[in-house]
Amino acid sequence: MTELLRVENLSAGYGEAVVLNGVSLAIGEGQTLALLGRNGTGKTTLINTLAGATRQHGGCITLAGRLLHTLAPHERAAAGIGWVPQERNIFKSLTVHENLTAVARPGKWTPDGVYAMFPRLAERKTNLGTQLSGGEQQMLAVGRALVLNPRLLLLDEPLEGLAPIIVEELLRAIRRITREEGLSAIIVEQHPQAVLAISDLAVVLDRGSVAHAGSAQELKQNPELLDSLLGVAR
Repeated sequence: MTELLRVENLSAGYGEAVVLNGVSLAIGEGQTLALLGRNGTGKTTLINTLAGATRQHGGCITLAGRLLHTLAPHERAAAGIGWVPQERNIFKSLTVHENLTAVARPGKWTPDGVYAMFPRLAERKTNLGTQLSGGEQQMLAVGRALVLNPRLLLLDEPLEGLAPIIVEELLRAIRRITREEGLSAIIVEQHPQAVLAISDLAVVLDRGSVAHAGSAQELKQNPELLDSLLGVAR
């Protein structure tokens, strides 16, 4: 399997504050990594660092052999990073369709492809971002990342605060994007069983460092280990 992302001895944080210490991980083309850990362990900081939104103090990030940590956020997007932050960051003063077409890059994923996956967005194509529910905004945020046609999709707690029916819809979409379409992804999620079920790899952070790394399925099938790492086995 061809390696896509490699993170080596990464230290990063905000200003002079260091949150991540010596983090190393790697994922291959077409693989999905579940990034787990208790609150405040550095998961969001790692995602933000890959996207270029923190201060990196040390270490190296490469994407498909290209040095990523030397690039500005917009250059990382051009290099193949698709980022869905916790805040979603959709353009709320633009319509759904304008949100998608404003950032679209040539490739497999088009606005029409996003509408096919999320029919709710097709029905609200002319609605402004402010007129969408939280679940619809999350779908739009995912869709907007997809039309960048990235090589690696970063999803930071995509299911947080959503109604169960929307959670199921988004999980189906993420499973399709990663398992059927083969897009590599790193997914941060507070509900480990949901994300482990659709992932190949699992990394657990604790106090800004890697506490566990291995197979997602092995971790999913070992509730005692999962409980010791997270305190939320079920």
